[in-house]
Amino acid sequence: MSIAATLNEIPGLVWGYRFDPATGRATVLPADAGRDVVGRDDGILWLHLALSDARIPGFLAGIADLPEAARQTLTERDTHVKLTVTDGVVHGVLTDLEREFDYETRDIGWFRFAFSDRLIITARLHPLRCIETARHAVENGRAHSHPVHIFESIVLEFQKTLVRLVVEMTDELDTIEDHVFDDVPRDERRRLGPVRRTIVRLHRQLRATIQLMRRLEIEDREDVPPGMAETAERLADKLGAVYSDMQALQDRARLLHEEIDSKISSETNRHLYVLSVMTALLLPPTLVVGFFGMNTSDMPFTLAVGGTWYAFSVCAASILGAWWLLRRNGIF
Repeated sequence: MSIAATLNEIPGLVWGYRFDPATGRATVLPADAGRDVVGRDDGILWLHLALSDARIPGFLAGIADLPEAARQTLTERDTHVKLTVTDGVVHGVLTDLEREFDYETRDIGWFRFAFSDRLIITARLHPLRCIETARHAVENGRAHSHPVHIFESIVLEFQKTLVRLVVEMTDELDTIEDHVFDDVPRDERRRLGPVRRTIVRLHRQLRATIQLMRRLEIEDREDVPPGMAETAERLADKLGAVYSDMQALQDRARLLHEEIDSKISSETNRHLYVLSVMTALLLPPTLVVGFFGMNTSDMPFTLAVGGTWYAFSVCAASILGAWWLLRRNGIF
């Protein structure tokens, strides 16, 4: 590849699609697509970029329709949910789930986006699950007539993923709960910890996303793209249903954690009780043995035949006396 071609290519391009303005059907951009595709006015353009490429800020600076605030949103590495509008361009940062090449994870990732009426740019640092699912939908023939629809499809895939995740974590909590109330001792804190951490993090990010959607829905601004307020309202309603399920899971996981702590505390108290009783029973004979172990004169039973058995009898009597005393006071 020549140096000129390298300089002209779109840096960090993972994939790109051009949507026909009449049918909304997508055409895949070639991997070596030039930067001039951004300036063409022949349909909606979707570019998905990998932020590991250091040339991306320079590429974004060359897009005249992209305000500086949107460029910063796409290139910054902050991990906070964000959704705003600047000069008619919607941009922000939303939550997704990371994925590996051969399996899906529950690690939280972030996809960054900015879109106007004819261009949508999404960017990520690690491969993401919902972005990939939305791409497969486009490959299978889903048509999009506006960047708002692409954005909505990505968020809806996130909502569907959360629904499946809620079902999975519900099953995990059911299994942990069965083990907690089982007679066989198990340390279920190790299994509950990762599940509860995932629930808490997703619950927090989901709450922030819904708040931003509601805020954008009620804002009366002229630079908000057509259909974005209605889209934000629909997405907030759909995410709100998942948020309720996530809230219930969080409450259940917290109660289950408290139940595990209560069971461990009860087991510890039982062990301490047994140890205390054994100490109380063995303390008197220990004093007797210590007394007869003194190297002093005039010790009892020193000259008597069977003195050891007499001393042993005193130890046994002290144990019985301690046991009677504990029983009388309701301790044992």
